[in-house]
Amino acid sequence: MEQIFLLISLALGGSAVAGSVKIINQGNEALVERLGSYNTKLEPGLNFMIPFFDRVVFRETIREKVIDIPPQKCITRDNVAIEVDAVVYWRIVDMEKAYYKVENLQAAMVNLVLTQIRSEMGQLELDQTFTARTEVNEILLRELDISTDPWGVKVTRVELRDIIPSKAVQDSMELQMTAERRKRAAILTSEGEREAAVNSSRGRAEAQVLEAEANQKAVILQAEAQQKATILKAQAERQQQVLKAHAVAESSEIVAQKIKENPKAQQALEVLLALGYLDMGAAIGQSGSAKVMFMDPRTIPGTLEGIRSIVADVQGDGVMGR
Repeated sequence: MEQIFLLISLALGGSAVAGSVKIINQGNEALVERLGSYNTKLEPGLNFMIPFFDRVVFRETIREKVIDIPPQKCITRDNVAIEVDAVVYWRIVDMEKAYYKVENLQAAMVNLVLTQIRSEMGQLELDQTFTARTEVNEILLRELDISTDPWGVKVTRVELRDIIPSKAVQDSMELQMTAERRKRAAILTSEGEREAAVNSSRGRAEAQVLEAEANQKAVILQAEAQQKATILKAQAERQQQVLKAHAVAESSEIVAQKIKENPKAQQALEVLLALGYLDMGAAIGQSGSAKVMFMDPRTIPGTLEGIRSIVADVQGDGVMGR
């Protein structure tokens, strides 16, 4: 009997010792009640309690958690039905408030988030719900953080995940987007054609200008070439005349020298000139038109005298030239 009593005492003592020691993992906290009222909060590590008097009533993590908000129907300000879902990131900052201020913390937060989402979506039109998502997230975060502060909860982030209009609205939006894309395509096509026409006209105008400039330059170059050719031709003719005059002068000088050296040559020259004079008269007489040429035989000696004086002048010029 004594052995049985000893064994019972040892079992009760062991259970009491085991119940007086509590180990809390890192990132968790626990609330302890003593005789039905809140007594203390257990921190991570080794903790001791009074057996049969203290009891752990709530144990929860203080790390950040995520609540997945299910899709719910909302009505926008322009009376369009949409479905919206979201995710909420939160954590417990005061374990005592989270347990004693609200009965079911997570369910309360889900209902609060749904209510806030319906309220914010009802203030926006359909187009604004797609473009103002960041602003809506910030508003929800601020409102939820204020509302959950009495529960010892800190809301760190709220994100709207999907905003899905009804099937009829989606069909209308697709038609609108198709029409908008066609409009943009038509505008881009017309702008491309206009730009192509402008570039083509500009190219033709520039080609005409370049052709006109080229023709003008060709005319100028041709005129300059003709002018240079005329100048060179005139210079060549003048040089040729000068050379010819020099040649005639040299020939006259040579003839005068020969005539001076040989008196018979002078007489031969006189005879040749007289014969040329007579040949000229014969040629005039043989022309097709009727002409009358008066010649006095008595003037022939005078003519010869004139020729002789010309020859004398030529000889004098030759002497002067020398």
